[in-house]
Amino acid sequence: MAPASTGVAVIGAGMAGRAHAAGYRAATAAAGSGLPAVRLAAIADVNEDLAVDAARRFGYERAEGGWQAVADAPDVDVVSVVVANPLHREVVEGLLAAGKHVLCEKPIAPTIEDAEAMVAAAASTSQQTGVGFTFRRSPAISAVAQQLRSGEIGKATHFQGQYWCDYACDPKSPMSWRYRGGPGTGALSDIGSHLVDLAETVCGPIDAVRGGVMATFIGERPLPLGVAIGHAATEVSDQTAKVENEDLVTFTATFSSGATASLSASRVAYGLPNSLRFELFADSGAARFDLARGSEFGFADGSSSPATAGYRQVLVGPAHPYIAGGLAMDFPGVSHGQNDLFVWQATAFLEQVAGINRLPRVATFEEGLHNLRVLRAVVDSAAADGSEVIVG
Repeated sequence: MAPASTGVAVIGAGMAGRAHAAGYRAATAAAGSGLPAVRLAAIADVNEDLAVDAARRFGYERAEGGWQAVADAPDVDVVSVVVANPLHREVVEGLLAAGKHVLCEKPIAPTIEDAEAMVAAAASTSQQTGVGFTFRRSPAISAVAQQLRSGEIGKATHFQGQYWCDYACDPKSPMSWRYRGGPGTGALSDIGSHLVDLAETVCGPIDAVRGGVMATFIGERPLPLGVAIGHAATEVSDQTAKVENEDLVTFTATFSSGATASLSASRVAYGLPNSLRFELFADSGAARFDLARGSEFGFADGSSSPATAGYRQVLVGPAHPYIAGGLAMDFPGVSHGQNDLFVWQATAFLEQVAGINRLPRVATFEEGLHNLRVLRAVVDSAAADGSEVIVG
């Protein structure tokens, strides 16, 4: 029997951490009946001011100064880990050892070795775990994937996707953990990990990559004088530090199905704050998606006469995943935003913890490890002048 209530905490009070915090707050209402009541227990961050502000803003009972306090808290059952990638392993392993269910932001870890250790730690407990690939929760993306899996548009032939952002365009943007680490820990890890998972969500597993190219255009960044949330600006000093990873990555891939992909991720795409797009071609249909118009997708198949054949606009509604019962107004043509994806992700993980199988499970730690192996293959391909690399 599910417990009467589930205590929730979020470790990390930055941009994505706040999205997780808001997601849990809305999860019970989004899910309707069936879930235990959600108790918003704690927000933890080493920056106490950020933790206090997030706890107040999203209605959590208290703020904590570090993850250890959450691990020790008897009133916390479920924890989202939303901190810098290099910290994931220590925090996740500590929480699992304390008996918490853990949803970890992507990428699961900074290295394959760390991810393997986290997978082993999860396997040694009875706790539920998952990785936060939020775009799996997009109704439009899920609908496109369903059309492909059902055979309605035949077999996939080509997936063309890009995740282009401009948060690193300004050379005066302060140095942070996002710009440290070796090749592959920049745009590839930050947003390319989402793109890879999205491509595999639609088309299945990637077996090999080739043509890897990585480039860094801003080689140094000023050291910050204050604290920035997410990609927000803050005061900087006249001292600089070297950027250690890539601003741009492009590569091609081959899926197990035989379909191919061309993929690119950039953090210096001027004028595009958050541009995720893809086109899917199959042998008897096609689909396209643009996050800027996230409540719709384009679709083409053979159902129309030659006089009206071609792409048509499909507005997501209750006939598509996550909308029916997932929004306060679950009506055709009523739009949703990217923040809603965090609500549906939180709902899915809480259902997973409660043993409810209404929504698809969140990505597993094993899938997070596979994602890292694809990213590593891209890095290896770029280091080998674009040679083909089999995903290990």
